Amino acid sequence: MAATPFAGDAPSPRYPPIAEHGLIGDLRSVALVGTDGTIDWYCCPSFDSPSVFAAILDAERGGRFELAAAVPARTKQFYFPDTNVLITRFFTEDGVGEVQDFMPVCCDGSGEVRRHRLIRRVVCVRGTVPFRALIAPRFNYGADPHTLSAVEGVLVFESPERSLALTSTVTVENDGRDARADFKLSEGETAVFALDQIGEEVMPRGCAHAEAEHEFNATVAYWRKWLHQSRYRGRWREMVHRSALTLKLLTYAPTGAIVAAPTTSLPEQVGGERNWDYRYVWVRDAAFAVYALLRLGFSGEAAAFMKFLTTHISPGDGAASGPLQIMYGIDGRADLPERELLHLEGHLGSAPVRVGNAAADQLQLDIYGALIDSIYLYDKWAQPISSGQWDDVCHLVDWVCDHWDQPDEGVWETRGGRKNFLYSRLMCWVAIERAIRLATHRGLPADHRRWRQARDNIYRRIMDHGWSDRRGAFVQYEDADVLDASVLMMPLAKFIAPTDPKWLSTLDALTDDLVSDSLVYRYDPEASPDGLRGDEGTFSICSFWYVEALVRAGRVDEARLAFEKMLTYANHLGLYAEEIGRTGEQQGNFPQAFTHLSLISAAFNLDRALG
Repeated sequence: MAATPFAGDAPSPRYPPIAEHGLIGDLRSVALVGTDGTIDWYCCPSFDSPSVFAAILDAERGGRFELAAAVPARTKQFYFPDTNVLITRFFTEDGVGEVQDFMPVCCDGSGEVRRHRLIRRVVCVRGTVPFRALIAPRFNYGADPHTLSAVEGVLVFESPERSLALTSTVTVENDGRDARADFKLSEGETAVFALDQIGEEVMPRGCAHAEAEHEFNATVAYWRKWLHQSRYRGRWREMVHRSALTLKLLTYAPTGAIVAAPTTSLPEQVGGERNWDYRYVWVRDAAFAVYALLRLGFSGEAAAFMKFLTTHISPGDGAASGPLQIMYGIDGRADLPERELLHLEGHLGSAPVRVGNAAADQLQLDIYGALIDSIYLYDKWAQPISSGQWDDVCHLVDWVCDHWDQPDEGVWETRGGRKNFLYSRLMCWVAIERAIRLATHRGLPADHRRWRQARDNIYRRIMDHGWSDRRGAFVQYEDADVLDASVLMMPLAKFIAPTDPKWLSTLDALTDDLVSDSLVYRYDPEASPDGLRGDEGTFSICSFWYVEALVRAGRVDEARLAFEKMLTYANHLGLYAEEIGRTGEQQGNFPQAFTHLSLISAAFNLDRALG
């Protein structure tokens, strides 16, 4: 077990920083590719499947796919413009080479969709460059043994639950467990590695140079055609489009689910215990993502998520979490048991590594507001919801009317006991208010009197018990003096006027207590214990919420500066994890849908304010 470093220590060479990665995927799963050319995270065949490569969580036991120059080299990494095709370049003394990484997106419904092909094309663009490759899968999070055999030029890695086939245009040696290759390319020469999932219905198949070229062009064309739907023409087009492409990569095409992040257990604090599995559908995160994509004109993704809700989630009563869970599996399953993988040391020694998520059983009342707001916007900007969907909305709103005043675990999924969180009250107000708007606009049947009474009761409760005279601010939970960045949503949700004196006072208090050079902390764990040890970084969605709140308050110059500062914290590809540490490092699961959807919203509203 590696020693746990201090948060300020230099990154271990065994663990490249979280930010030193790009993302590729096929709308079913993804792979993280380091700037050193190593794939150190890949789950197959889906986001929440056990990992095949997980060196990012255990450098020795996790498994990896190395592909890099065999001599000292400088590296640079970028996306092929307007796509999710990733290119890692190696600059050596004798030449320049690059690795083009991508996963073909299969949309024709054929059996090829089950191949989940990962293609790595190596190209020498100048001079000569020697390369080496190591393919060392470790199945089921490194827990399952496997065999490696060669059959007619194909290497087959076989474990009890999964089999992968490796084909290459260069000679690959193996030792019965791992595969290796050493080869040299001259200017204009290429080599291809293809890794496929195989089984009864998917047989091994080579990937010759011509096929790799075809797949490359088809993948580029797919992403460019998708991005062409965007209506965004603002000042930050490159960052907004990268965020949109990232959100699309986090979409599970078979069901329309949107995962919160494609990784598990990347630490919010190095050496801490705040390590969670985010490879599931958070109702809140997905609903906000639908809002962001609708803003840009991607109504197809919103329709797919609405279909996911209708097809895979049936509101019910009696559960501790209410009629909806806060999260579901990408196939709609509700059972997400949390367990620790004790054989993995964790990123930079940050144990435990967790799979599953016990927060699925929490009560988080805010999800109803996020969901019904997204349904309202879908009906407004995309297409009218169905009668069946309206019946579900009515069922949820009636439940909210009866239960909005319960204490809950809150938006931040605290494990320190339930409280009367203001944000939960706020989003219950949103749930009822948006349903009333929708019913009025469409002439749909609704219990208007009851709904309006509940909405107004929530408003009064927030104004009477969510405001602290001592702090001159709206606070984290009722009758407290603790601040919380989630209240930044109050003007964004149209609960309070963005220039209301009480709100402007709150904005000033948040700036003084929770903002550090445009970066925003969620709350102070010492002032409001959350049941977990250790500290955390600033929360990037809150930083973008802060930008929006400044815009709406008329402080546009401050908002623009804060936004531009936030952009400097993105990695070299424009990607963000969940949090940012005190020296600017990315922390938490990566990339994070929450962060990217809030970037889109902040850019959209800041553009509009600037004219």
